[in-house]
Amino acid sequence: MLLSSCGSKMEFFLAASIHSFSLASFATLQEAKQPGYACVLANVLEAATWILSEPKFASDRAADIIAVSTSLLDALPTITSATERADDDDDMAMDVDVKDELDIDLQKQIMAAFDSNTKLLEHLVNALFTGTLSTNYSDPSGPSDAEVEAVGSICAFLHVMFSTLPLDVTMTALAYRTDIVPALWNFIKRCHENKRWPYFSKYISPLSVDAPGWLLPVSVFCPIYKYMLKIVDNEEFYEQEKPLSLKDLKALVLILKQALWQLLWIIPSHTSPSQKALPNPLGLKKMSIDSLKSQARNGLSELLTQLQDWNSRLPFTAESDFYSQEATSENFVSQAILGNTRASEIIKLAPFLAPFTIRVKIFTSQLANSKQSTASHSALTRHRFKIRRSRLLEDAFDQLSLLSEEDLKGPIRVSFVNEHGVEEAGIDGGGIFKDFMENITRAAFDVQYGLFKETVDHVLYPNPGSGLVHEQHLQYFHFLGSLLGKAMYEGILVDLPFATFFLSKLKEKSNFLNDLPSLDPELYRHLLFLKHYKGDLSDLELYFVIVNNEYGEQAEEELLPGGREMRVTNQNVITFIHLVANHRLNYQIRGQGRHFLRGFQKLIPKEWIDMFNEHEIQLLISGSLESLDIDDLRLNTNYSGGYHPDHEIIDMLWEVLKSFSSDNQKKFLKFVTGCSRGPLLGFEYLDPKFCIQRFSFLYIYVLYLFCWKIHLELLFNLELVSPAWRNMETVCPPRLLA
Repeated sequence: MLLSSCGSKMEFFLAASIHSFSLASFATLQEAKQPGYACVLANVLEAATWILSEPKFASDRAADIIAVSTSLLDALPTITSATERADDDDDMAMDVDVKDELDIDLQKQIMAAFDSNTKLLEHLVNALFTGTLSTNYSDPSGPSDAEVEAVGSICAFLHVMFSTLPLDVTMTALAYRTDIVPALWNFIKRCHENKRWPYFSKYISPLSVDAPGWLLPVSVFCPIYKYMLKIVDNEEFYEQEKPLSLKDLKALVLILKQALWQLLWIIPSHTSPSQKALPNPLGLKKMSIDSLKSQARNGLSELLTQLQDWNSRLPFTAESDFYSQEATSENFVSQAILGNTRASEIIKLAPFLAPFTIRVKIFTSQLANSKQSTASHSALTRHRFKIRRSRLLEDAFDQLSLLSEEDLKGPIRVSFVNEHGVEEAGIDGGGIFKDFMENITRAAFDVQYGLFKETVDHVLYPNPGSGLVHEQHLQYFHFLGSLLGKAMYEGILVDLPFATFFLSKLKEKSNFLNDLPSLDPELYRHLLFLKHYKGDLSDLELYFVIVNNEYGEQAEEELLPGGREMRVTNQNVITFIHLVANHRLNYQIRGQGRHFLRGFQKLIPKEWIDMFNEHEIQLLISGSLESLDIDDLRLNTNYSGGYHPDHEIIDMLWEVLKSFSSDNQKKFLKFVTGCSRGPLLGFEYLDPKFCIQRFSFLYIYVLYLFCWKIHLELLFNLELVSPAWRNMETVCPPRLLA
């Protein structure tokens, strides 16, 4: 047992521990792989918690405690936690192969020392930075030796800690109980502006020529700030500008983007075998250059992704600030399309470095390659289904659900059966299928059907109580996922506005507090009240439970095991807020989202959709709301039957189309293509091309009579037949009539 008497004895014990276990002794323990160092660490941390709470001891002992703890943590095997979030599993992947497992009681003792309730990390970081590192940008000169020493010491400690302990144990205290984010940002900005980075040679191996000095502070700054953004609210981020000002955020994006591009495109991922790895000055296994690169690479990518999400909600910087100029070159695009290249790896890890249009081109190329690879199968199998208009969704579900993945990728033809049971005449050249897709998506995603709900912003998300409405609700979600995937696979735009917190499920991402206003603004306001409450939260008698209410049925559910007995306090309120937001945004729709995703991924693999953020995915689904570019359509139109681009009648047609309202332009596009929205990259990518063909009046009259019976607009796709009109007055009415 650890001594627990007076302060002088605690101070003596800690001093004795630090003196007794030299760095050489730590190395010996590591080689022997004895459990003794774990016991020492547990005891040192317990003593440190008490000593650092006393200001008169804190500043003197902080550096010593960090030095000892860093070496002891480095000797430990990785400790995992069952509650650690799935999205953080790969954040701190290291190159250390430690196969020993600690005794479960030792693990609990060590993790308890770092728990936010103990305030160890809060006291440790603040004691080390007090009087040394500023959180305000007041000194534009480069950092002093004392600042470099403090940053190197704490960053080495945290880097090793992230590699050893579960993130959910340490991150809350670091992000919300310390000033480490603004302090490290101030340090990074000053180094960047002075073009002088320290090499922290005391803590890491001498850097090779291609290894930048910012690796260590950036590898620690990024995961902490990323974690903080999960629980930061809109008022803090945009109005109070905490923890960083919007001006600083713009500078941060530019600095981090440059650093990430350097790591991904210029600096090799791993040390060359020909280069002999130099030993770490302190013998720390988890402080290798390759592990620092890996952690910095992942941290930069994930933090910039989150900042781009914030920027998509309400811009604080130009969208182009996230792009790398080199990623717009033809060489980069061709390599990315080719695959198995450094450019394609960059698109996978950091797609935001390339503009949206570039990524859409890559996506379009991937679709084309997939269709080509399944062409032989499609040629042998033709699927034609009869769909009753009165039972559109049910018939489609019964028949299309039986198709295999390969069958779904092939052509599907549809014929409609009217209310009298008579099959409607016509040949589906693609237009009927497009019409079918628009109609079935409109019916299936209608809130009246019970599978989806609508937020206050009128966007769609899965109904958590769908199982109370439909017995086969999960099978329907699987079917609807494949339906949306088919629309995207065929380039068919459908008018379905989805909630961003649902679209994140297509990327297998979790949602956080800042996503909650769209779903439940009242709950969001209540959580913010708790977050900023100045009094004693335990007086409110809240517990770690939540009440679900679906169709009048109320059920209380624990947010954590034993949650009914766990009171919300000032120390654990951040965890409570995080769990409530997670329950509403992720847990309640986990089954629906999982089945929808399985159907969707039959046609659209995860790596394709991961190129886009949620707002961009919505554009892939529904296209832009902007009015049609008639000039672009004209530039990409084919003519036949005697018409040509400069024909008098053609000039009149385009003039009339330009004079149409936006709604009428969309109706025209719907008439000739089966879809009211144009391709994302313009009509150059419309397949097949839009064509205007010239016919005689007699032909048009006969065609009109035929159309009146069987809805010609559904039979022929992308072709407008026109007689030789003589003036503007005769052109306009027939087009409007159509």
